[in-house]
Amino acid sequence: MRMLAVHAHPDDEASKGAGTLARYAAEGHRVTVVTCTGGEAGDVLNERIAEFPAVHRDLTGYRRSEMAESQRALGIDHIWLGYRDSGLPPEDEPLVPMSFATIPIEVSMLPLVRIIRRLRPHVLVTYDENGGYPHPDHIRTHEISMRAAEVAGSQEHPELGAPWRIQKIYYDRAMNASRLSALLDDYEQHDPESNRLALMREWERSRSGRDVNITTSVDVSDHLQARDDALRAHACQIPDDAWFFFWPHDVLRRAWPTDDYELVSSLVETGEKETSLFAGIEDDE
Repeated sequence: MRMLAVHAHPDDEASKGAGTLARYAAEGHRVTVVTCTGGEAGDVLNERIAEFPAVHRDLTGYRRSEMAESQRALGIDHIWLGYRDSGLPPEDEPLVPMSFATIPIEVSMLPLVRIIRRLRPHVLVTYDENGGYPHPDHIRTHEISMRAAEVAGSQEHPELGAPWRIQKIYYDRAMNASRLSALLDDYEQHDPESNRLALMREWERSRSGRDVNITTSVDVSDHLQARDDALRAHACQIPDDAWFFFWPHDVLRRAWPTDDYELVSSLVETGEKETSLFAGIEDDE
């Protein structure tokens, strides 16, 4: 089977569904990540890395090397779409001209149409209409993913290859309130004196009423180390003590061992609750 995940910046593939990528790659599926931008506008969030001259001399090149290391950790294929990071300017400031989020969708989706028709993925994973969080590049990633999937299956733009219809499209739901509540419950049951409980309760309160629809949960309990290795590969964005590493693996395996998704488009019959992104799809190889 073939899976395509479309992300906005280098490091997004590590923080959203990395366990799924590693699992399916290890099982022999062809897994490809498309990164829409180079992350040029990102801040260096790791004080240790901020001391490296190479980071200041060429952040784009440094982030490319980090992406290559993440790719190796996950065992996946990777493609740069080639657009410039739009950054996250203050509300009253415009985006940088010719950055990803400023380019018309009908233009910026064309390279992705070519990729879809060449790779012929059965499954596409992207963000929802809010981008997972409201960064302009994440929102534009959603927009071009959905438009490219539509165009790829049509007779439009024959110069980009033969039409290919993606059988299932998912939104990533890595961050959901149910997961956080389950992890909090586990700590209250197994480690009620933990000094982490106060922070977890605050996180739970901050996400109250913001849960999402989950249709598909993929067990990634055997691939948590690959996820961590991919996260640590992006050291300029992810400090050694980042919250991604907050929960030990034994807690994750016990309380919430899955990556989670919402099925938003399907050409095949599916059940109410899936345990695989490929459920219902017949292998064409």
